[in-house]
Amino acid sequence: MPASKVYFTDFRCRNGVSQLDKLRKLLEKSEFSQIDFDGKFVAIKLHFGELGNLSFLRANYAKVVADFIKERGGRPFITDCNTLYVGSRKNALEHMDTAYLNGYSPFSTGCHVIIADGLKGSDDIEVPVAGGEYCKTARIGRAVMDADIVISLAHFKGHEEAGFGGALKNIGMGCGSRAGKMEQHSSGKPAVQEELCRGCHRCAKECGSDAIRYNENNKAVIDYEKCKGCGRCIGACNFDAIYSIDSSANEELDRKMAEYAAAVCAGRPCFHISLVQDISPNCDCHGENDAPILPDIGMFASFDPVALDQACADACLNAQPLPNSQLGQNLAKSDWKCYHDNFKDSNPNIEWKATLEQAEKIGMGSRKYTLKKV
Repeated sequence: MPASKVYFTDFRCRNGVSQLDKLRKLLEKSEFSQIDFDGKFVAIKLHFGELGNLSFLRANYAKVVADFIKERGGRPFITDCNTLYVGSRKNALEHMDTAYLNGYSPFSTGCHVIIADGLKGSDDIEVPVAGGEYCKTARIGRAVMDADIVISLAHFKGHEEAGFGGALKNIGMGCGSRAGKMEQHSSGKPAVQEELCRGCHRCAKECGSDAIRYNENNKAVIDYEKCKGCGRCIGACNFDAIYSIDSSANEELDRKMAEYAAAVCAGRPCFHISLVQDISPNCDCHGENDAPILPDIGMFASFDPVALDQACADACLNAQPLPNSQLGQNLAKSDWKCYHDNFKDSNPNIEWKATLEQAEKIGMGSRKYTLKKV
């Protein structure tokens, strides 16, 4: 497979030129400007940030992308799917509240917020995965699949399970419905924390498989013979008593994520933008953000999400670790076994290369790239 084009600009700004100006120039000079947006619904997939986290992308960047699309006749909306874990984005109402509180609103971005998998994370479409080895189908949020074009606007940072979160994770894990996230993270079965269960029976009413009964203490019990792993019970519970069991090994998780990303991108234009800044060691799904492990690097863009993630990863691997960070502190330990890998030295249990290997294997793109500075 030939090398793909990846466009890049750094964060240096001369007087009178902002980072927003540089992002717009990146869009103009890259192949993004070649997409026919006229009359098309365009999903801008991004992460709104968990409440308490401050390292997510500012809404100003989303507005640049949305405005660029609207100027060319497109009809953009910003979107994400509900989370599997308990937090501030586990249903559409809380998710939209979080988006607004974190600065993402129609007034700040110039387009609407749509939670792609609906109120409780159950509004999805089962999509075939061409060449899938781990997932033959993927459960993707309906609004994402209804879009004519998908744009990934990702905050590239570290991640405690995937090694880093970039374009492939943004669309692979991020576009999965609750059932889709459960399939990627685990064997697809939820569990009950009995001490939190109120015995309200909401989960049983929501379950389409008649898989939930109640014990002598009026606590929910899941029948795993009947359970389909759809995750609806997680969304139904208002008391955070039902959760996903994260049992997949990290490498398997990475490969499933790549296959989910392939399902999202198949058969329509998809373009990917990643901002490598505020590189926290963990995901923006956390309700906090630790100090950055690496300095800000720049903005990258490509039609090829595999090449894009590889280029961002290479830039991070070549960057100098910051002191007083998780990475810097690990490297400073006298007994630390150094991996010479900034992601693995930050979170040693990760296997980040597996995502790129699997994505390339099933034909999503190439890890070979040509970097074009804008």
